[in-house]
Amino acid sequence: MDKFSVGKHISGKFNEELDLIRNKALTMGGLVEKQLSDALKAIENSDTELANRVLENDYKINQMELEIDEACTRIIAKRQPTASDLRLVLAIIKTISDLERIGDEAERIAHVAKASFSKDQEHLLVSLENLGQQVLSMLRQVLDAFARMDQESALLVHQQDANADRQYEALTRQLMTYMMEDSRSIPKIMDVMWSARSLERIGDRCQNISEYIIYFVQGKDVRHTSQESMENTVRGRTQS
Repeated sequence: MDKFSVGKHISGKFNEELDLIRNKALTMGGLVEKQLSDALKAIENSDTELANRVLENDYKINQMELEIDEACTRIIAKRQPTASDLRLVLAIIKTISDLERIGDEAERIAHVAKASFSKDQEHLLVSLENLGQQVLSMLRQVLDAFARMDQESALLVHQQDANADRQYEALTRQLMTYMMEDSRSIPKIMDVMWSARSLERIGDRCQNISEYIIYFVQGKDVRHTSQESMENTVRGRTQS
């Protein structure tokens, strides 16, 4: 699907309700993306003030999840949606849950940004940069795919997680080497490792959202399936 549009119903009010929850989910996604971007900038620049803003704004994401979830529940109870309408509501419910968890991971990264690192330890934070930018790019792409319900773009994001996992594993090995070389740096290295773990989890959440998009478009649950099976589903190929 190149462009997403909510199907038209006899009830104009129903159309408005579907548009509203979808737009709210996109707004929540934009806020989560900014939280992650700011958390990464706070680490890169040792910006305590920016890290504090990330921590202070986390409640907004939690509140939006509650509001959207309640709106979705009302639609299910009142409209009893079927087919693609029901899939859209379910995809939104699942997506906002993952977005809220991404917000939690951004909050954890912001906490690390507030920690004091000596000049000799700043190289540890630099090692997070590549992974952080990879994951941030995945989040931006999957939110764009969600806005358009573009299953091809969602599939591409899903495939990118393997690269993020490789970066995470390489970074973990590098940090373990630092710990063995200098035991005094272990507390700070653990902070960086937890941040790297948060980024790896965000990549997994982006994968989840990709799967919800494919579910909406295809009407097929592609969770826990192989990459080949997922590609076949998206591209309409019959598996042999």
